[in-house]
Amino acid sequence: MSFRFLFYKHLIVFLFLPIFVSANVNDDAKTDILFLKIQELELEIAELRNRLESQNYLIEKLIAESTGVDENESENIENLTLNSDIRFAGIEDPKSKDQIYNAAIEALEDQNFDKSFNLFNYFVESFSDEEKTPLSYFWLGEISLIKNDLENAMAYFMELISSYPNHYRVPLSHKKIGDIYLKFDDMKSAKDKYNFVVREYPNNTASSLALQLLKNME
Repeated sequence: MSFRFLFYKHLIVFLFLPIFVSANVNDDAKTDILFLKIQELELEIAELRNRLESQNYLIEKLIAESTGVDENESENIENLTLNSDIRFAGIEDPKSKDQIYNAAIEALEDQNFDKSFNLFNYFVESFSDEEKTPLSYFWLGEISLIKNDLENAMAYFMELISSYPNHYRVPLSHKKIGDIYLKFDDMKSAKDKYNFVVREYPNNTASSLALQLLKNME
């Protein structure tokens, strides 16, 4: 191989090296920008997912769990009013309790929040039930939160937590209280409550929701 050939070969490499380097640098920059955009989209998607879960999807899941009925099953609940066909044989009459509670759930499914709220409120004032009463408090809190009645929402979730500390809706009630603090722009209290949920209930769905919110707040 001649000296002249080697000279021209190295000269070509030398001349085009900045182009190669520049191309690589540009590629790296584009990759970094794309990565950042993906991160931003992931945060937006996470935020939208949280809103969806709290307002629609989560409500549907919670309704199914509250009634003990599979999502694909439908129950024919009569359209009841407090002064019509509800029996009042006694304050703890099982049929009356079931009618009131099922009517409240049906109104909730129909997004008739005023009717649902009144029925749940009537339930907690008139009956005592180890399962349906704490769930009624939870839904009173959730409906109040949806209507942006934050003080009452806080009171209902606190009632559930204090009166039924072992109920399975307690972790989510703590998370909801964190949401209320967030709506009040009390970031410190919100973070403290979310961290409490993650620490105390690591295997609960509420913990995953709280952890995602903590990440979004960073």
